[in-house]
Amino acid sequence: MTYEIISVVTTLFRIYFYMILVYVLMSWLPNVRESFVGELLGKLVEPYLAPFRRFIPPIMGMIDISPIVALFVLQLAEQGVYAILGYLLG
Repeated sequence: MTYEIISVVTTLFRIYFYMILVYVLMSWLPNVRESFVGELLGKLVEPYLAPFRRFIPPIMGMIDISPIVALFVLQLAEQGVYAILGYLLG
């Protein structure tokens, strides 16, 4: 039972990590964010990225490093969830 819960949590975090990564990479290609997939990813990812963009300004007005920080925080949150699950289920 414990392994299944951890496996599901790991899968969900991985999926969201790759959703953010794909969404960020889509910004390099013209008009891709206006596609159905781009709009769907935007609706799922932008609420998470928005607070980071609000507090981390772009470097030299062009380079947005907020997604990198957001992915790092997502990894920390994943480790925190594992610690909580370990405490509750262990």
